[in-house]
Amino acid sequence: MLDQQNRTKSKYFNEVASFIQQHFRHFNAATLIDAAKAYKSHLAAGGKMMVTLAGAMSTAELGLSLAEMIRRGKVSIITCTGANLEEDIFNLVAHNHYVRVPKYRELTPSEEQKLLARHLNRVTDTCIPEGEAIRRIENAVLEEWSSADKKGERFFPHEFLYRVIRSGALQKHHQIDPGDSWMLAAAEKNLPIIVPGWEDSTLGNIFAAHCIKGDIKNVHTVRTGIEYMMYLADWYQKNADGKGVGFFQIGGGIAGDFPICVVPMLEQDLRQKTPLWAYFCQISDSTTSYGSYSGAVPNEKITWGKLGADTPKFIIESDATIVAPLVFAYVLAD
Repeated sequence: MLDQQNRTKSKYFNEVASFIQQHFRHFNAATLIDAAKAYKSHLAAGGKMMVTLAGAMSTAELGLSLAEMIRRGKVSIITCTGANLEEDIFNLVAHNHYVRVPKYRELTPSEEQKLLARHLNRVTDTCIPEGEAIRRIENAVLEEWSSADKKGERFFPHEFLYRVIRSGALQKHHQIDPGDSWMLAAAEKNLPIIVPGWEDSTLGNIFAAHCIKGDIKNVHTVRTGIEYMMYLADWYQKNADGKGVGFFQIGGGIAGDFPICVVPMLEQDLRQKTPLWAYFCQISDSTTSYGSYSGAVPNEKITWGKLGADTPKFIIESDATIVAPLVFAYVLAD
């Protein structure tokens, strides 16, 4: 059965790749093809790839393609916001309770208030159900936080969710195909994940609340962003030799800003000779403006010691919910 599923998926990815190869010939469409080809070439040559997730890509169900990328070894490490880390799991256990609002642009304040009264937290056209998603995960992860707190143990945010996943506590609540959850795929691979600014997330807020109430005695039970940078520095030094590590950035913000700085930090602050990022692609709808980092063209990163003059660089100015699955399908094609 599994072999048949893999053949079906491969056929699908090949068909998508064939379609975009035929029709995507100019402008952002052509850049998409160029970036996808360079991604495949980088991996084929023995390179590794970091994927960064900003925005609400997990609520947009990017796991439908990202999970397969992880399982097939096309992603070596992920950096994501705390929201993306948790929202893939929210969707896993509460998908049937999500509410889509197609006409979200037309909602009045009173209609938004009615969604609040129903405990539906809106993300563009999709509402996350508080009870079935957020509180269900809170109960599961609180057990892990409390256990670590009592034992004097400390773990990163992604490690706590890995522990919840591996405990089997969520299996009875699965409401999507587990194969479509990128966090489940990452847990299976024990994939390194970097989560800068985790405190700015729903579970981060919940953790703070439990610390305030005294349920968690040691606020340092969850390891910090500085420790994540140290963890990333160690990982990068161990993996940047040879063809190096590429950087595939979905959106902007801290998910991209934080990890790309590990190279100049190692080179300029620790004075350690460090290979630059070996590939760079960003999918963004942010335009270049005065001081906008998310909209900055890749060449600006040369001046900061992140990319080289000869590094393959691409920026696809489009909607990541459209572009990322197409790039992934191309990379996964035979």
